[in-house]
Amino acid sequence: QVQLVESGGGLVQAGGSLRLSCAASGVAFSTYVMGWFRQAPGKEREFVTFVTGSGRTAYSDSAKGRFAISRDNAKNTVYLQMNNLKPEDTAVYYCAANRAGGSVRPGFYDLWGQGTQVTVSS
Repeated sequence: QVQLVESGGGLVQAGGSLRLSCAASGVAFSTYVMGWFRQAPGKEREFVTFVTGSGRTAYSDSAKGRFAISRDNAKNTVYLQMNNLKPEDTAVYYCAANRAGGSVRPGFYDLWGQGTQVTVSS
């Protein structure tokens, strides 16, 4: 059974840090592009970052310099380290996977986790 399971969300004060994890099962993990997206209430799902199987990364402008994606293919896990968090980072964060290639478009991703809530208080 193919499954992506996120963890690590929570409530943090502005300026704080969180590390999200996404564990994959039932897939050849190293062959997948792994991405993180987020969705705030009343807004569309938006791209945060992705990492390819070879380690190439891309970030949204809002994530550059504050967030870092990494993957551990031996553990079938992708991480999102988020530093200097801001209230506008509050959203449900989703892990996603695809084999088509790195993309900022949610529609390119065919596997999704259930999401983990991140709330940043001011």
